[in-house]
Amino acid sequence: MIAGKTVGQWLESNPLIADLIALKEVTWFNDAVVPTAEGLVDVGLTAVDVKDASARLQRFAPYIARKFPVTETVGGVIESPIRGVPFLQEALSTRYEAELPGLLWLKLDSHLPISGSIKARGGIYEVLKHAESLAVGEGLLAESDDYSKLDSNEFREFFGSYKIAVGSTGNLGLSIGIMGAVLGFQVTVHMSSDARQWKKDKLRSHGVSVVEHSADYSAAVEVGREQSAADPKCHFIDDENSRNLFLGYAVAAERLKHQLDASKVVVDADHPLFVYLPCGVGGGPGGVAFGLKLAFGDAVHCIFAEPTHSPCMLLGVYTGKHDAVSVQDFGIDNVTAADGLAVGRPSGFVGKSMQRLIDGYYTVSDEELYRLLALTEQVEGIRLEPSALAGVVGMLRVLTPEQGAYHTRIGMAPEVFERATHLAWATGGSMVPEVEMEAYLTRGRQLL
Repeated sequence: MIAGKTVGQWLESNPLIADLIALKEVTWFNDAVVPTAEGLVDVGLTAVDVKDASARLQRFAPYIARKFPVTETVGGVIESPIRGVPFLQEALSTRYEAELPGLLWLKLDSHLPISGSIKARGGIYEVLKHAESLAVGEGLLAESDDYSKLDSNEFREFFGSYKIAVGSTGNLGLSIGIMGAVLGFQVTVHMSSDARQWKKDKLRSHGVSVVEHSADYSAAVEVGREQSAADPKCHFIDDENSRNLFLGYAVAAERLKHQLDASKVVVDADHPLFVYLPCGVGGGPGGVAFGLKLAFGDAVHCIFAEPTHSPCMLLGVYTGKHDAVSVQDFGIDNVTAADGLAVGRPSGFVGKSMQRLIDGYYTVSDEELYRLLALTEQVEGIRLEPSALAGVVGMLRVLTPEQGAYHTRIGMAPEVFERATHLAWATGGSMVPEVEMEAYLTRGRQLL
């Protein structure tokens, strides 16, 4: 029995599950989506919370600039550029023989400073928030201080008496491990079986303790959670439920708004924005989507992208059971080249909070991720890791005539699509070692 039903009963009531089990690429748009103002009520967080997070990151900016010189020219702000990709859009149109009106952009979180992935947002933010809470609580720091004072032996010794732990498929562990170690914390990262070796090696080079697990992401998180609970000086960063991680990601949206404005990209009812977010457990895309809804309201449409082998969020929302079901319950193996998205059980917090705000979900095969990786490098010169390509085909999934019912529901006439902006969130890749990237590219070129 799975959440009270047999597999046969699930297939009868939710027929799309058959395609998920067969590892077919699927697209599903949720007709339970409501206007933004109504859906935001589900989240339990507000614009005030996001502004608080943004202000905290600003307070830490002098410290970030000092410890990470790559951010010095931008004042210690950890942010990535956006880039129009017309050659990729044209290549996709040719490859899939599809009309693709509107303009395609990439949000290059693949090139975020410090840890080179979207996890540099939420992961680093929660470490900083925890550090601030400890230091302020001990009377060592005031919010009015210049936070560059944290770069001292006094603070490193202070933080060194505290621990941070996290369970990760790789990228979240990198961001938390690097930031935590620089501050002086004792950091332990519980890595799932699919984590790449180079990510483990990089963490260890920063003095982070890496615990390797033979099981998947959910098991690594559970072990980390249990071990941390026994230690009052250990802060466990819970990727499945953390509101602090969520808020760290949400800050991205207001920054994106300024970038789009600077690029003369209009977003309103007549110029809609479609954003395609690769999804693992859901914290990163969920937080970004929350921020986007606060920033753009009903003019933005957020869609989650997952590997065919790990469609946990789609499964959770589609069945209405969220974290009460896993892909393994249905015989889906959760083994994918998109290691950052190799999650079998979704965040219940994100699924329940955002289910009325996320327009749709789709899956992509590993083979297609590799092809897209090679194609993007070939026509745009941008190198991404496999999981970061999941959002690139979102434009195709939305614009296909087969989604006419969805187009009608959101009021998208053909002439509106002509004015639309499509943004694929490229979540990681700049820190992938050259030898590994060449292997990815070789595989993708073979498949192309």
